[in-house]
Amino acid sequence: DVTARLDLVFADAPFPAEGKSDVEGIFDPPYYEWFQFDKNFTEYRNFDECLNYIEELMIKEGPFDGLMGFSQGSILSGALPGLQEQGLALTRVPKIKYLIIIGGAKFQSPTVAEKAYANNIKCPSVHFLGDTDFLKTHGEKLIESYVDPFIIRHPKGHTVPRLDEKSLEIMLRFLDKIEKETALEHSSTDVDEKEMYL
Repeated sequence: DVTARLDLVFADAPFPAEGKSDVEGIFDPPYYEWFQFDKNFTEYRNFDECLNYIEELMIKEGPFDGLMGFSQGSILSGALPGLQEQGLALTRVPKIKYLIIIGGAKFQSPTVAEKAYANNIKCPSVHFLGDTDFLKTHGEKLIESYVDPFIIRHPKGHTVPRLDEKSLEIMLRFLDKIEKETALEHSSTDVDEKEMYL
């Protein structure tokens, strides 16, 4: 009901993962990460390189209308519209039109946060929040940065959840909204709608 309505491109992050992966034994290696961070999640390495990598990928594989991210990919996805609005990222690609944030959070670094969330983000978004997700509090703070976000709460932890009837209804309403908005924008072009999964 959901993924059939999206044309997804699954992007690998640019950097080999450092340390032991939490998905070891669930998914086969190799493992990648978008950028590296310290134990307090406040200092980042390779962040500018990550932004450049995403932009080059969007130029090569796009155009993309939206981003869908999980975990580190959702933290990054949730900041990109604000960084793009400030002219600090994705300056050579079309404006991000919508976001699907699964297990996301707000960047903790004041340097990144003051730029990414300088203004309320008007990009349509749906946020998945797990009741036992270790990032739940930070995910709720991210939601505060968005104008009229859709919110799907689920009883699980830091995972991509199965949608129950109520969650599916919210997700389908979100898809209806973005399809109507992108259809209006695409009505005069033949560009296919795509979304990149981070």
